[in-house]
Amino acid sequence: MHQYIERVSGEVVTETLYRDELVNTVYSTLRERGRLAFDLLVSPRMSSLIAWLVFDFPGSRIMRDGVSSRSIAGQLHIRWEECLEPEQLDTPRKLFERKIRYWGYRPMDPDERVVVSPADSRMFPGSFRETSALFLKEKFFSYVELLGSDKGEWLEAFAGGDYAVFRLTPDKYHWNHVPISGIVRDFYEVEGSCHSCNPGAVVKEVTPYSKNRRSVTIIDTDVEGGSRVGLVAMIEVAALMIGGIVQLYSEVKYDNPVRVEPGLFVKRGQPKSLYRPGSSVDVLVFQKDRVRFCEDLVSNSRRKDVQSRFSEPFGRPIVETDLQVRSTIGRSI
Repeated sequence: MHQYIERVSGEVVTETLYRDELVNTVYSTLRERGRLAFDLLVSPRMSSLIAWLVFDFPGSRIMRDGVSSRSIAGQLHIRWEECLEPEQLDTPRKLFERKIRYWGYRPMDPDERVVVSPADSRMFPGSFRETSALFLKEKFFSYVELLGSDKGEWLEAFAGGDYAVFRLTPDKYHWNHVPISGIVRDFYEVEGSCHSCNPGAVVKEVTPYSKNRRSVTIIDTDVEGGSRVGLVAMIEVAALMIGGIVQLYSEVKYDNPVRVEPGLFVKRGQPKSLYRPGSSVDVLVFQKDRVRFCEDLVSNSRRKDVQSRFSEPFGRPIVETDLQVRSTIGRSI
């Protein structure tokens, strides 16, 4: 069982995990007894093939039986009215990659010093400081691997800082938005595998998020018009069935998208990138003593009355909060 807390209502919800039995089998029996086959399965090429079979193959059940996108949306509890141009969402892929009227359905605090969620996701905060109440041993990712062992400048800049992990499930809106305003100082991609983000798989595979293929954007917010929260690393992690992470920053709605590259000023709350079909994860890394996470997110992560699979290997609660993109997660100190 895996549970999380719904932020708006405060309710504890039991998550229906996508293909949970299959994922657990792959990450237990297959991983332990057939490492070669396991490594092949989580390779980017195989992951893309699985995504094609699920979302594009004409012989798939959804495509063959003519199941409507609106019917699928209803099963996944996707709000049809918030979708932009819903009449064009006529395939599983288009539904997954949907755009929404975020300017009307995802409100954002106007205070520029407020840090917002980059995605519709389930989030928990953490810290790289052993003295912090949020400190977690390196299980979800290796700090050095996450940013890149050859990125000494950034490894030094974020040492002892704080982070937040945002897990997107297959039913979620899969556009990432900029969490803060500032100038892009660096952008690079790191090759890797495509491990599942299923909680059961995550706790079985050591540091999966830093082993997956990912894009890293370093944003300087201590500039004119910036959020004044120091340097922020936004790391977009590809996972099972993710065919790619497409950088499509738009200053107004989804209009005139441009590539993310050094020198670009990005505005808080605007679309930044799109995950191709599958599950995925965002990680935000902050410099030491530059951000204070919202108290409800911190207290939720420590609750002992919620059954979270993430709690098992640590011997302490690690509970996610379900929240919306552009909602407040913290504030600059």
